[in-house]
Order: sequence, then structure tokens, then C-alpha cells
Amino acid sequence: MRVLGINAVFHDSAAALVVDGRTVAAAEEERFSRRKHGKRPVPFSTWELPEQAIAWCLDAGGLDMADVDAVAYSYDPAYVDPALAGLDENWEHLRTSYASRVPLFLRSAFPNFDPAKFRFVRHHVAHAASAGLASPHGDGAVLVLDGRGERGSMLAGEYRQGKLDVFATQQLPHSLGLLYEDLTEHLGFARSSDEYKVMAMASYGTPRFAEELRQRVYATGDGGFRTEPFDWSALAPRRARGDGFEKEHADLASSVQTVLEETLLSLCAWLAERSSTRHLTMAGGTALNCVANTRIQAEGPFESVWVQPASGDSGTALGAALTLAAEAGDRIEPMIGAALGRSWTDGEVESMLRTARVRYERPGDIGTAVGQVLAGNGVVGWFQGRSEFGPRALGNRSLLAHPGHASNIERLNDIKGREQFRPVAPMVLEERAADIFSRGPIPSPYMLFVHDVAPRWRDRLPAVTHVDGTARIQTIHPERDAAIASVLTEFDRLTGTPVIVNTSLNTAGRPMVDSPHDALELFGSAPVDALALGPFLVRRP
Repeated sequence: MRVLGINAVFHDSAAALVVDGRTVAAAEEERFSRRKHGKRPVPFSTWELPEQAIAWCLDAGGLDMADVDAVAYSYDPAYVDPALAGLDENWEHLRTSYASRVPLFLRSAFPNFDPAKFRFVRHHVAHAASAGLASPHGDGAVLVLDGRGERGSMLAGEYRQGKLDVFATQQLPHSLGLLYEDLTEHLGFARSSDEYKVMAMASYGTPRFAEELRQRVYATGDGGFRTEPFDWSALAPRRARGDGFEKEHADLASSVQTVLEETLLSLCAWLAERSSTRHLTMAGGTALNCVANTRIQAEGPFESVWVQPASGDSGTALGAALTLAAEAGDRIEPMIGAALGRSWTDGEVESMLRTARVRYERPGDIGTAVGQVLAGNGVVGWFQGRSEFGPRALGNRSLLAHPGHASNIERLNDIKGREQFRPVAPMVLEERAADIFSRGPIPSPYMLFVHDVAPRWRDRLPAVTHVDGTARIQTIHPERDAAIASVLTEFDRLTGTPVIVNTSLNTAGRPMVDSPHDALELFGSAPVDALALGPFLVRRP
């Protein structure tokens, strides 16, 4: 069965194509439009569809819209209850109205689309499928938490032989995701966008407000939780965007992070008691909180925890498609990587370099050449293979640097235009990871957990060791990730360190680089020392 999945209702608009149970392509609209998150997460933007991502996914599968057997949309307007508190009474009807008309919008964009092939899939069911059906562990428990779906903010259940058994849901207005979004806005960041900045800020504080928060944010013991309204200003003043932060801001972030983790652990304990498996899969925006994920993995009741790398709303495009494929009886192939986006041939890349009149070379091995630049403390833009699906740069669209110089944190944050308190992450050869990092799972290929840096390595890795002694690692397998593994191998040979800095190849407010044109544009405007485009290396004069 050929199923096209679409996410467009809130943010991170995306499309995915599943053919006979195999994920052929998946991409966010932002990579094409160059507009961060694809669109604003407001009701009156619901009409906007990821038209470019849809067209590319179809092209990647060699299909026309008429060839698709079904189209799955990751939101069901019929499941919305407008009477529920927590929905915007002024605007929510518009979101529901636009979502109901998606088949008409889709036919307008793709005239050969047959609306009879269209299906709505509940938002949290799509999230659940993106993890539970795609998991390499097969059947397992599933936990979904985010800001909101149609009427709820959480789903807990289990997949058995490809079918979802829902144990519990949490209705609005109670939402751990919206709680974190509210805090994000209070701390001067963009909600539904910058929550990861709050997680980073939390490491600079202490949870001295946790007890007050526990009175209003807690698990109820029946598979649900409560998030009662809270006056953030009573604990820390509202922070203006762009300002520095005070200790009370960091303490508030730390307190909310702590209570979030405690609530998640309670939910996991409840779920484990009812589940027949020791494997947990997770999705939803809250599953991108890598600090909480590590506590769940290290302290929770499950033997393994697998988090879908595109756990935010973009992943619901994939989950919606997988849901219909599974219902049709297709055998779903496990997700073996996040490299599901666009790629270019060597000939296409070289043609663009010539058109740009950029001097370039083709070294015998691009990984070895880049490893040498990094050993000399150069910063390298790394563009290889298919772009990643989801918010993490996983070795295909990355900025690479030497982890042994503390100044490289400021240097990279300056290049990207980011706040200086934000950490950068390490890549490490998988076979060496356990010697340097602990507590989190190894292998850890998707940067979705934090690990403790061994004390003897912290002085050797100052650029990637966060203020709390942790790092959000990505392990690199030499066969599955051969190109970036060759960089690490050469860097290790020259420096004795099997670790390099990896952060996303973009600048502040811009989506991750997706095309060679995007990469050349960034290289031309940011102080990056070299750019590796496929087998070609461009050096700054």
C-alpha cells in the first residue's frame, strides 16, 4: 500500500511516504520554504499545507498523487471537543474548520488528488505510531506527551502485533507540554519553538521552587496528571527576549524541569504495571527533552527506552502514514535511521560549485581531509547524503569542531548567532563511547539522551561538557555512518580523542541547511573554515 502522511495542523509541517510498510521519504516543509517550523503554530495558519514536502516525497517514491492509495492527516477535527477548557474560544473553531477542509485544500494544490482516499488520524495516535510501529524492538509500551492534540495532551498504551491498545489519555487543560511552553514564553523565548533553551538554562539553576510546583503539577496515580494554573511571576520576573538571565530564572527552569521529570517517572511506573513488555517507546514534543529521557531510561521500570528521532509534530506525518499502512495489513519495517530527506549526486554538487565559481578540491578521502582540518582547530560545515528528518543534526547536515578547546563553545555560538549559555553536543565512535560517557544508553544514535562525562575526560572535552557535567551524545557506527566515522577515526589518530563537536548546520532563526545552495549561502556569510559538500572540500582563503 502507498500511503502519504501529512502534518500541518500546529507546527513543524511535514510529509512522509510509506510504501508497503517501508518509509521511503520524510521531510519538513521548513527545509524547502526556509521558514523555521514551516509556519506559525496558530489556528489561522491551519490551511497551510506542506506542499513542497509533499511534492518531493512523491517524487522520491517515483509516484504521482494519483498513484497514492491513501492520504493520512495527523489530526481529526471530529474528535475536538470545543467545550473543553484550555481551547481558545476565539480561534479554535477556525482551526477545526480549516482542518475539516484539508481535502479541498489538498485538491487545490494537487488537482489529481482524489478526496475519497483521504483519512483523518487522531493526533496522539499518529504520534504513538511514529514510535510504536517504527521501533526496532517490535511490540512495546508507548507513551506520548506534548502540548495538545484534539482534546488531550497524553496517550499511554501498548502495541501488540501492530495494533494499539490505549490504556489512558489525559484531557485538556492539563498538559505538561503546555506547561513547559508557558514557562518558555515567561523566560523570554518563543513558545512551541525554544523549549530546548529552557532545558539548557535549567542546568545553571537549582530546583528551589520545586515544592511549590509539586502542589500544582503531579501524577494522579491513575495514568493521568494535573497541571494547575501557576503565576510564574510569583517565583521569577518575566524575562524580556534577548536579555541575560538571572539566577532566579535558572532556578525556575530547574524547578519545572525537576517536577516534569518526576511526573514522567510516575507515569512510566503506572504504564509498566499494565504493560506486558519491558520495552518503552516515546514520541511527542516532550520526548525531545533529553534530560528527562535519561532519567526515564536510568531510573524507570523499563529495560529499554526508544525515542523516535522526529518526536515533535513533524513525526506525526510518518505516524499517520504508518497507522493506515498497518491497518491495511502491511508489515511495517523498523526505522533504521533518520536520513530520509533530500540528497544530491556528486555530479549535481560539482555543477553547483562551478556555477558558484567557488574554488574546491576533491581529496582522496573527504573524511580524512576534514579530520585534519578539525585537528588544526578549524570549523567545518559537513554536508553529506540525505538530510535528517527531525530537529537533530545527525552527521549529514552538521557544523563540526574540535572538542578540546573551551573557546569553541563561544566560537560556534557566535557563528550560529545563539545564546552563549547553550551547549553543543559531541559525536563519538560507538566502540569508544562507554569509556567516556555513562548513565545514558549506548549506542545512542539520535542525540535524545544526556550522558555523564567521565571526570578524567571533562578537561579534555570542555567544548562539549555542559555546566552540569553531561553531554548529549551521538554514537557513530563505522559501517552505518562510514563517512563521518572516517572523520572521527582520523581526528582520533591525530589527537587521541575519538570525539568531535557536532551542532546543526544553520544560523539562528533559520532551518537546518538542506541543499548545497543553502550550504554555500551559509559558508559565504559565516566564519566557517571549510565546507565539505559530498566528496568536495571548499576551504576559506
